[in-house]
Amino acid sequence: MLFDQATISIKAGDGGDGCLSFRREKYVPFGGPDGGHGGRGGNVYLRVSDHLNTLMPFNRKRHFAAAHGAPGQGQRMKGAAGNDLYIDVPRGTVVSDAGTGQVLADLSVSGQQVLVARGGRGGRGNEAFKTSSRHTPRFAEKGAPGQERRLTLELKLIADVGLLGKPNAGKSTLLARVSAARPKIADYPFTTLDPSLGVVEIDQHTFVMADIPGLIEGAHMGTGLGLQFLRHVERTRLLVHLLDGASLDPAEDYRKINYEISQYSARLAEKPQLLVLTKADLPDSRLLLDLIREELGIEDIYHISAVTGEGVTPLLRAIASRLDELPQEEPADDLFVFRPLEDQEDRSYTITQISSDTYRLAGEEIERLAAMTDWNNDEAVDRFDRILAARGITREMDEMGVESGCTVVIGSVELEWQ
Repeated sequence: MLFDQATISIKAGDGGDGCLSFRREKYVPFGGPDGGHGGRGGNVYLRVSDHLNTLMPFNRKRHFAAAHGAPGQGQRMKGAAGNDLYIDVPRGTVVSDAGTGQVLADLSVSGQQVLVARGGRGGRGNEAFKTSSRHTPRFAEKGAPGQERRLTLELKLIADVGLLGKPNAGKSTLLARVSAARPKIADYPFTTLDPSLGVVEIDQHTFVMADIPGLIEGAHMGTGLGLQFLRHVERTRLLVHLLDGASLDPAEDYRKINYEISQYSARLAEKPQLLVLTKADLPDSRLLLDLIREELGIEDIYHISAVTGEGVTPLLRAIASRLDELPQEEPADDLFVFRPLEDQEDRSYTITQISSDTYRLAGEEIERLAAMTDWNNDEAVDRFDRILAARGITREMDEMGVESGCTVVIGSVELEWQ
C-alpha cells in the first residue's frame, strides 16, 4: 500500500538556561559575574532522501524532537548547542502547516532540505547584564522554548507521463507491457488501488510512466478516492488518456474524466494529452475508433492493444517525441518558512481584553522575553517590568483600564498585574 499522506508533530530544542555565577578565586573574594550563556536548541529540518518512496515511516512514528541546548556555566563558559534533527522524506513531498493549511515547501530535488522548526535561543548568563550601575546582577535568562508545529506531509509522485482513464481502461496492462512494473491486473474495475511507476525505454529515449488508479464521476470531490489519485498526476509533463475500447460510450468517458480534472486543478487541465483507444483486439474496434473521432472532433487518436502489442510502439514513440518538445518541470522555489535569522525581531505588540479582568499581551519579542524571564527571581521580574515601561506598554495598559489584581496573559505565561 502506498502511504501518501501523514501528519507529524515536531518540536525544536529549547535553548539552554544562562548561568548565574560569580568569579571566586584565591585573592579575588569579590569577583564580578561570570555566568556563561546557554546554547541554542537544535533546529528541525526536512530532507529529501532517494532511499524513500513512501511516507510509511511516519505511520509508525509521528512525534519528533530536536535536542535542547546545554546550560551555560561559570567562568563565562557557553553551553553547547543542541544537535539539529534531520527528518528524511521521499522526493515529491509537499509540506503544509496542519493548522492553517499554508504550504511551507515543495521538496522535489534530491538532497533538498527546509527548516520547519527553529530551536530556541540560549539564555544569557548574568555576566551579560553587568552595567556601570549594576555591578552584581543576580539573575540570568532562561532559554527560549523551541518552536512546535504540526505538519501535513503529502506525497505526489514524480513522473514524466501519467496514464488517465476510467477503471478497467487498460492502464495497468499498458504499463506492464512497456516497462518492468508489475501492477495488479484483472478483468474488473478498481483493480489498481495504488499508483505504480515504470521506466519505459524506446529508441534511446527513457521516461517514467505512472499508472494512476481509475477516476470516476465526482473524483474531484473525493468520490472513489479521487483526491488521493488526482494529486499524483499534477507533476506529470504529459497525460496519456486511455479510452476503454469495451465501453458503451468512450467519448462520454473522455468528457467526464476531463471535467473531473478541470474541477480539481486548472493547471492540471492545461497539461497536454495524447488520446488512446485501447483493446484494439476486440471486434468492431475500428468502427468504434471512427465514431469517437467524429463525435469528439479529434483526428489524432492512437489505437492500441496492450495485450497483443498492436499500436504500442508507435504510441511510445509519439510520447517520447512529445516529451522532447515539452519543457522540464522546474523545481519549486524554496518558500520562506521563517523570518531569516539576520532580520530584526518584530517588536510590535497587541493588547486584547479577554474578559472583565483578563487581558492578553501578544507579540513576537514580548512573548519571547516573558518565556525567558525567571519569574522566581525578583531582579529578573524587575528587569521585565522596566522593559514594559520602556516600550510604553505599561502606560498603554493603564490607559486600557488594567488594574492591580487583573490577569495578564503573555504567551504561555500568566501574570497578576501590579
